[in-house]
Amino acid sequence: MALSEITRLQYLTAIGVTVWQSRFTAEVIAPPLEPIDVISIEQATPETPDSWESLRADVIQCEQCTLCTTRTQTVFGEGNVNADWLFIGEAPGEYEDEQGKPFVGEAGQLLTKLLHAMRLTREEVFITNVLKCRPPQNRDPHVDEIKQCRDYLRRQIALIQPKIIIAVGRIAAQTLLNTHEKIGKLRGEVHYVENIPLIAIYHPSYLLRSLIEKRKAWQDLQFALHEFKKITN
Repeated sequence: MALSEITRLQYLTAIGVTVWQSRFTAEVIAPPLEPIDVISIEQATPETPDSWESLRADVIQCEQCTLCTTRTQTVFGEGNVNADWLFIGEAPGEYEDEQGKPFVGEAGQLLTKLLHAMRLTREEVFITNVLKCRPPQNRDPHVDEIKQCRDYLRRQIALIQPKIIIAVGRIAAQTLLNTHEKIGKLRGEVHYVENIPLIAIYHPSYLLRSLIEKRKAWQDLQFALHEFKKITN
């Protein structure tokens, strides 16, 4: 269900974005405005048909890297499996590891507010991570971990077939785009993964540490909304 304008404005206020409203009715779109070793997720399409059931089972049983020995449980992702919007973070954190759901801690709460400001809900989009298991002490993913986990993400993308991908944070953006460029240079542009438009945004955990950057995050999401409208119109 779409959120009302009043509710949307309340969420914008909650994430620290001041909205100036004109007396005139007009749609205003904001103009477009570290490194790790990375491995591209793009691979050949599997020969046999895939399914959510088989993919979820493969993730739950995965023992391809050492993270299987330290995790509480895998974090597969959640949301609408036919979503137009796919949000991809880097890896589960402590709360995600405990609950088996992506983005449920403080950063996840901020992501939910950002979605609501876009008139979206978690139930309308799909949210997942590059890694399906939590790295110890929430450290950055290692190259071998990304390599072993990348096929699960590729299969998710193939099954969902989203209209747009939002790379949430530096590591997700660098991994998906197979680049070492900093997030500051990747944001504000349309990239492509398997012919799907991708927009890179700051990670909510970074926004919690750097409150002044929240406005940039909202600009990035306005840019994503603008691109989405171009795709769907």
